[in-house]
This record gives sequence, C-alpha cells and structure tokens, in this order.
Amino acid sequence: MIQRVFAGFVLCLVLLAGNGAVAADRAAVLTFLKVTGFDAALDSIGIGAENAPAILGQEPGEFGIVWQKMVAEVMDPQDIQDTAVSMLEQTLDPGLLDHAMAFYGSDLGQRLVAAENAAHLEKGEDGKDEAGAALVAALMRAGEAGRARLEYFQRMNDAIDSSDMALKAMQEIQIRFLMAAAAHGVIELRMDEADMRELFHRQEPQMRATMKASALVNAAYTYQAFSDDEVRRYTDALETADMQRVYELMNSVHYEIMASRFEMLAARMAGLRPSQEL
Repeated sequence: MIQRVFAGFVLCLVLLAGNGAVAADRAAVLTFLKVTGFDAALDSIGIGAENAPAILGQEPGEFGIVWQKMVAEVMDPQDIQDTAVSMLEQTLDPGLLDHAMAFYGSDLGQRLVAAENAAHLEKGEDGKDEAGAALVAALMRAGEAGRARLEYFQRMNDAIDSSDMALKAMQEIQIRFLMAAAAHGVIELRMDEADMRELFHRQEPQMRATMKASALVNAAYTYQAFSDDEVRRYTDALETADMQRVYELMNSVHYEIMASRFEMLAARMAGLRPSQEL
C-alpha cells in the first residue's frame, strides 16, 4: 500500500480552515483563481508531467503518442481546477481571500499576474532560463542598485515559500511517484522508502541551493519590466502575515494536486510499453 506522506500539507489545510472561520463560496473561489493567477499556476502542473518518465529512468518519447494522450487526460486543466476549487472552498477564509484580492485586483496586481501567468506557461527550452540568468548576472554587475533589486527578489521568493515547503514537496512528489510506479509494477526499486528518504535528506543542501538559484533567475525574468519601486511594493505585500497564509494554502493545494496526479500517471503507466502507439 502506498504511504500517504503529505500529512504536513493536510495539517496546513486544516489549520488555515480552523479557528471557526467560514470558508469561501465557490463563486468567490473561482474569482480568486482568476484574479490572483492561481488558475495559470495550476495549468502549469501539466507541463512538467510530460517528462515524468525521466524520473523512472525512461524517455517520454519511447512511449509514442499514447504517452502524450495519457498526460493530457490525467493533467486535464479543467479537472485540476475543479479539484483545487473544491479544496479551497473548504479551507480558504473569506478574510484571507479579500486580502489577496485587494492587492492582486489592483492595477499593479493585475500587471504582475499577467507577467506571472506568461512565465508559468513558458518552458526552459524557450530561452527563459538563459534570459533570466543573464539578467541576474547583469544585476550583480550593476552595483548597489542591482544588488538591492536582487535582494527584493530573494525576499519575494522567501515570502512565497515562508514555511520552506517547496523542497519537501518536491521530494514527496518524487517519492510518491516512484512508490506508485513500483506498486503498479512499472519499475522495480533498488531501495526501500526509508533509504530513499535518507538519500533525499542527504541531498537537501544542494537541492535547496539549486532551487533558490532557479527561483532568483525566474524572478529576474518574470519581473524584468517592473520598476524597482513596483518590485519593492510587491515584496512588502508578499511579506504581510495574511498574504503568507494565503500562499501556504495555495502551495499546499498545488503540491497535493501535483503529487496525486503523478500517482495517477504511475498507475496509468502499468502495462504501457515503449513505442506503443494508438
């Protein structure tokens, strides 16, 4: 039986829904998704799923067009958004919803959302990573002003993931995918779950540094058209306690959906053979 190891995320959902708060209604949540751009973030889950076989040591292209069809079905954007809405209906406090909507519904907020939505749906092979790295390098050469802008980006990234959830989430998603693939006979694991977790634990410092560097590159690319003052205002908004609670909840929902969909992919891969076509 596959162990469900997202207890921390479930606890986060419970805590954010607690204290006698009344959860938001469905119409309000749907508006929240669109105004904040969380709908685009959910849509981006399917982009990384295309390369899921690489986690298992296989190439997606080996499975032919049937793999593309399978990913499209499991990562159906509307189905994923419906799942997210159902989760948020039960957990999103209307006060937190209003706080996030007040900022993201502003002129600056909507411009930021448009930039973030565009970045979410771009892939590294489109030149995004190289362009972002070049921007970071240019800011590092720009003296105090450049370093100040990079510091804002770092603070923004820290605020968005204030509980250091991203690293643990990526580990859990990979472990759940691997365990599901093994349970369905897709692969044969050479180590048990405890050993796998120990391996990930040893790799944490390097993984955290890589993720922080990647997040900085992404921020430099995404917000390149915004002034230093606008970046500062966004940083200040993200560092408020209410906004950090909103992001904890959105991150929890996003990562749990991602993990469960990868488990679904693993189950669907059972019996699939390389070069299998429709």
